[in-house]
Amino acid sequence: MKQVLTYATAIGLVLALAGTAGAQNFNDPEEFARQKEQLTMTPHGPEGQPWVQYLVDQMADTSKYKKEGASTVCFSNAGVNNPWRVVGFTNMTQEVALHPEIGNFVHVDAEGSDDKQIADIQDLLAGGNCDILIVSPNTTAALTPAVEAACAKLPVIVFDRGVQTDCPVTFIHPVGGYGFGIQGAQFIADNVEKGGNVLMLRILPGVDVLETRYSAGRRILDEAGLNVVGAEFTDGDNAKTKSIVEDYLQRGKIDAVWMDAGATAVAAIEAFEDGGHDIPVFVGEDQQDFLQKWRALDMKAIAPTYPSYQWRTPIIAAVSILKGESVPGPEWVLPQPAVTQDNLDSFINEKMPPLHYAMCGCEDMPNYPEAWGGTK
Repeated sequence: MKQVLTYATAIGLVLALAGTAGAQNFNDPEEFARQKEQLTMTPHGPEGQPWVQYLVDQMADTSKYKKEGASTVCFSNAGVNNPWRVVGFTNMTQEVALHPEIGNFVHVDAEGSDDKQIADIQDLLAGGNCDILIVSPNTTAALTPAVEAACAKLPVIVFDRGVQTDCPVTFIHPVGGYGFGIQGAQFIADNVEKGGNVLMLRILPGVDVLETRYSAGRRILDEAGLNVVGAEFTDGDNAKTKSIVEDYLQRGKIDAVWMDAGATAVAAIEAFEDGGHDIPVFVGEDQQDFLQKWRALDMKAIAPTYPSYQWRTPIIAAVSILKGESVPGPEWVLPQPAVTQDNLDSFINEKMPPLHYAMCGCEDMPNYPEAWGGTK
């Protein structure tokens, strides 16, 4: 049974991710430039369905994997232990229900443990029942050998986080961390005068997607001549976030707040409200509580996203691969839109839970909104 946990209770997963961070480059100018360009690309694929669109027009031949009859799709999941992953996994199970070609869907939850996920994959391979394997790796380096072992036996799809091998049929992911950092920081640069004070709020050090968000954001803010008054780690905790903001407000004016993830955005806003301060330019994320606060206070804000609709894509890819149909590969890069003032109203739904991620691409699915914890 899956449980909805807060970011504060998911810190164990994030700490596990930090273990492989040391050898990675989080400030790669070429990747920065590539993701910046991808943010502006017109995607290929059906309009209004970003979970099946793609930015890199290169296809993988999957004819050798064609299988007749109902299939067994196996999924090795890093975990279902934060709100984003809960929304995503609900997307995935609801997508499975749309495909009668899938006779059996096997899900194993690694609970944020590299060792458990490696053992899970070994067990799935030993059972010999999987026709295709989907992997959302807990950490990159640790899961690479397990993915390579799986590739030798069956087609593999990796999504969300990557591995250090090109053996999977495709690696599905949105634009990436640099793109997220660029979107938020550029909004601040466009709306705050040179010399303005910016507070950067982060969750934890050493996590690749968070580090690249920060490096991209910091680069843009520095180049715009903005004054970064601090870059503080909140541990994803609401009380700590609020305390940090209150401390900085005692030191002077804050013109903008940039966040590498928005789960505690409302707590940060409340620090300004409680102290009687004007709400600054703000970078949050696409949780309902932040979007609703944004509209209620008529804030100048943006919500970059790491779209949870990406959890639909591996199932769609698996069905296509087992039909021998080409799919984008070896990399399937999904669009990574942001919530802006222009489209804010379309993403707000007061009937959804506070930490529901609005960029779920799930509104067209038969069991929406109840399956995601919402009410009609």
